[in-house]
Amino acid sequence: MSVIPEIRIAGNLHEWAQDAAAFIHSVSEQAIKSHGRFIIALSGGSTPKKLYQVLATAEWKARLDWSRIFFLFGDERCIPPDHPDSNFNMASTSLFQPLNIQPDHICRMKGEHEDSAGAAQEYEEAIRRLTKSPSPKVPLIDLVLLGLGDDGHTASLFPGTAALQEQNKIVTVGHAPTGIRSRLTLTLGMLNHAVVVLFLVTGTGKAEIVRRVIESESEEDHSLPAARISPESGRLVWMLDQAAAQQLTKKYTHREGT
Repeated sequence: MSVIPEIRIAGNLHEWAQDAAAFIHSVSEQAIKSHGRFIIALSGGSTPKKLYQVLATAEWKARLDWSRIFFLFGDERCIPPDHPDSNFNMASTSLFQPLNIQPDHICRMKGEHEDSAGAAQEYEEAIRRLTKSPSPKVPLIDLVLLGLGDDGHTASLFPGTAALQEQNKIVTVGHAPTGIRSRLTLTLGMLNHAVVVLFLVTGTGKAEIVRRVIESESEEDHSLPAARISPESGRLVWMLDQAAAQQLTKKYTHREGT
């Protein structure tokens, strides 16, 4: 990693979720104060779901200015939006519906599209319209949420796949080695142009890959997709619980302010 990551470690899952919600609140306020709105790219998976459920509680519903928040997605499986494994479906049931987010504030990837490459191009055009960023300018997202796979993948950028090499597009087709293989994903160039990138990782099962990505000590570790997330001029933040952080060997500042 060329950018120095900010590592934040919470004592338990409850603290982790509250810290993550507070961080998003702070970044949203800064963005809204700066340019009148906040654009966030969501991640799928069980860990972000915990965060979305916290954001939908009465406390956080009242604190964030949802009318000025616009939602994108970092990746999506090529399945219909009502499929149980759809990232959009998870975000819709845990976040959008409880908060009554207006449809025109949600820009979803159309995973059900028969032509994956066409769906990727369509999503790129939608992002460019939202951000008023004509090609070849790279659009600016205020905050990107990312998860971490056991193999070091993030979004739907998997080790050794062509999506990692994409240099011209901001959205491309990704291929997973297992499960629902065809995906849509933001590219490294798009992710690394964000104002803030926030990795959300919890659990003992992620401890080894967290250490490999954050402390990258070998060429193999450096080449992992998640280790290639290095915002050009933005911030890179990791929010971990104690379980996910237990194999880190270096000392990090715990739970500083936003």
